[in-house]
Amino acid sequence: MFEALKKQIFEKIREYDRILIARHIRPDGDAIGSTRGLAELLRNAFPQKDVRVINEDDSAYLSFLGPEDPAADDEFYRTALAIVVDTGTMDRISNKKIGLCPALIKIDHHIEETPFGDISWVEPERSSACEMIVDFQQSFADAIPMTKEAALFLYQGMVSDSGRFRFPSVTGETLRLAGVLLDQGIDTETLFAHLYLEDFDYFRFEAYIYEHMQRTESGVVYLYVDKAMQQRFGLDREQASNTINYLDSIRGSIIWLAFIDNPDGSIRVRLRSRFVTVQELALRFHGGGHDRASGATVYSLEEMNQLIREADELSRQFKENHEGWL
Repeated sequence: MFEALKKQIFEKIREYDRILIARHIRPDGDAIGSTRGLAELLRNAFPQKDVRVINEDDSAYLSFLGPEDPAADDEFYRTALAIVVDTGTMDRISNKKIGLCPALIKIDHHIEETPFGDISWVEPERSSACEMIVDFQQSFADAIPMTKEAALFLYQGMVSDSGRFRFPSVTGETLRLAGVLLDQGIDTETLFAHLYLEDFDYFRFEAYIYEHMQRTESGVVYLYVDKAMQQRFGLDREQASNTINYLDSIRGSIIWLAFIDNPDGSIRVRLRSRFVTVQELALRFHGGGHDRASGATVYSLEEMNQLIREADELSRQFKENHEGWL
């Protein structure tokens, strides 16, 4: 079934002279890597086509990858094929003009809630959208050669969205496709330095995290990164959101949560887990995502506390009904 979908996508790409590529709001490494990587592949394979990556927000954390394309006039959209990557629902697309395009392709690895797109290729079992883009390229390698620049974008996204290849979604196929990228000779030492090195003062914030994180009776670990904390440590949006990564290695905790104040007064929630699914919990709080990595939004401290209580109950039930979970 997926081979037929990939063939349809390839033929649609060949049909259009203009191609717009977009991703989700508040982009992560996979969103940026998959869109930029796909654009680089198509520009190299079809130099006569006008391929652009246009979105309404960007990521300071990944600025080392360079800027995306500037805004385009409406005429470009009216004659362009839209490809939306790594985005589960239309309301999360970071380009509000996408509806002007005459055709839309969706390539995504999130659990599908509301289908969209004239052609929709969705594989929730994949570790990343970047993995899907490499798989697509390999299916048409003669027509779409891999390039070193595309490999850098795509490998960055595969590494970041798979937790450095530690998440359960990583398969043998994931690593085989990652090998295709490494064979291009990308500079992984510099890439990892950009991704994981932090300024000296940021480690003071890390110490603050460990002093202020909290734990429920059933072992749910959580942290609230409010506006005061963000201002105190000079955190940008990505740094504040990445606090979730400091909570993932606590023995006895199978669910961990980070709550981050947004400028508009809402509170972003990042949910992570091992063994137990948190996607349905995220759905109940204006979100969604993967089984063990989801996002949500709450609009008050009361709603935040309710989510914590439900996460605690989910953890309690899992531990009571399963043995050998560590």
